[in-house]
Amino acid sequence: MSDPQTDLQHDIALFRYGVIAELVQWPKEEKGLYEAIQTKAERDYAIPGSTRTRVAAETIRDWLKAYRRGGFEALLPKPRADRGQVRRLPANVVEALLAAKEANPQLSVQLVIRAVRRRPEVPPDLPLPPSTVHRLLARHGLMDTAKTASQAQDRRRFAFEQAGELWMSDVMHGPAVVVGERVKRKTYLIAFIDDATRVIPYAAFALSENTRTFLPVLAQAILRRGLPQKLYVDNGANYRSKQLALVCAKLGIALIHARPYQPQGKGKIERWFKTVRAQLLTRLTEADLASLAALNRRLASWIEGEYHHTPHRGLEGATPLEQWARTGAAVRFPEPGLDLADLFLHEAVRKVQKDRTVSLHGVVYEVDAALVGENITLRYDPDAPPERPIQVCFEGRAHDPARPVQTYANCFVKRDRPSRTLAVDGPVPEPAPSALRLRELPEADADTLEGR
Repeated sequence: MSDPQTDLQHDIALFRYGVIAELVQWPKEEKGLYEAIQTKAERDYAIPGSTRTRVAAETIRDWLKAYRRGGFEALLPKPRADRGQVRRLPANVVEALLAAKEANPQLSVQLVIRAVRRRPEVPPDLPLPPSTVHRLLARHGLMDTAKTASQAQDRRRFAFEQAGELWMSDVMHGPAVVVGERVKRKTYLIAFIDDATRVIPYAAFALSENTRTFLPVLAQAILRRGLPQKLYVDNGANYRSKQLALVCAKLGIALIHARPYQPQGKGKIERWFKTVRAQLLTRLTEADLASLAALNRRLASWIEGEYHHTPHRGLEGATPLEQWARTGAAVRFPEPGLDLADLFLHEAVRKVQKDRTVSLHGVVYEVDAALVGENITLRYDPDAPPERPIQVCFEGRAHDPARPVQTYANCFVKRDRPSRTLAVDGPVPEPAPSALRLRELPEADADTLEGR
């Protein structure tokens, strides 16, 4: 069972990273950062745990500074400093705030607060948090902006200059392959394409289309071609998963979702899928479809042996590898000490039961007895066998791994039970001498015994 409060905190942190993701890798010497922040502040958002739809430019700058200083963990919401205190505004102050905004709708929340504080009926020590005033004005419809008439969308061709600036990813329905003995199952081609060079960082066929199959392909693409600055994906459920957003946030990748029902933005990878159908799928043999591994070997051979060495019209006749060699000098690669396998582990929050167990995907695991009653985070590989131990984290620290419960072995485990004897402080006193304690009698010497 997950903890709703913990889930909300992660959702808020992921939302904050989604807002600043495109700004994290902004070069220091390049201008235009303030304009980019201002543009983001003018958009509407679905903010987790809030009815607000706008984020101030100052708030976005604070989030960006916090992420650069402390990474993803710095975006987690902090507990309120005024928790437990009365935060309700007096009626006369509420009227003053509404009147100030109605008199001048162009005033920001900060300017409304500044104008109200000049009034004599407002106590100078009364706290007026901007978030509280914003909610008050929004409830009365004073924060709504006038919507302009809908216009035809401006769609233009675009192409990035440097390798690694933008990757696109999508899924294509593939052929059926033999799984097991004679069963045939449909496949799905998961692929990534670099926008500037048309290089395929990695692509593979899978038996399903979900986050569980998408993340291993992304990991292989990063190992081969480095870290992209931006990742442009579809708007489907598998791309909206919290796990994918968490991985991108930890790696500093800006995750961008395409607008629903607008496939024009993914034209390059859709064009590559057309090439796959025409040049690869039409030449597959029965041996290529004998198994999923055989199909992926044929795909990798075609990509590395043919596609990457074929002149591309969109690259002015250059091949994808030639274009990568020209523009790939600035590609970021993972740090040498970074454990990608550990970073890609899935996470789930569970509460430890009284018998020190937790359940994950139908398997019962045993954890440290000190964690009974606590909400812990389990980090696991969904493709690993169930008998493999999984990582346990609590309050940011790693604990002994969780192992599957062995009920028969537990029959012979000695339990730690409280003693029923009285505890005595200090050293135990010697008992009084007794006639029955014959072993403490003095030994008779040999002469005495011989005289008997």
